[in-house]
Amino acid sequence: MADLLHRPARTAAGLLAGALALLPLTACSLTSNNVSCSGNTCTATLKGEDAKASILGNDLVFAGTEDGKATLSVGDNSVSCSEGENVAAGPLSITCTTITEDSLELTAKLG
Repeated sequence: MADLLHRPARTAAGLLAGALALLPLTACSLTSNNVSCSGNTCTATLKGEDAKASILGNDLVFAGTEDGKATLSVGDNSVSCSEGENVAAGPLSITCTTITEDSLELTAKLG
């Protein structure tokens, strides 16, 4: 009988723990690079050609840099940007904050 009284509490605690474990992954998830999110805005560092990250439900792939511009794909869209430039890529607005010869730091937000 005592077990029946504790079962709902254990079930609720288990569901809450499961929901909290998934919470950070709803906005961004880490694939192979540094991704950090706050609300609907994420920052990521993509290092090395073909580096990937999943941001706000969109897959980004870094294609490299040339002449100071970074190229990346967001889903089926391909975009290039210079340091400090803001570009639209599918549902994301992306700002290329720092570009080196083999990496891109960016900020992405919906809209």
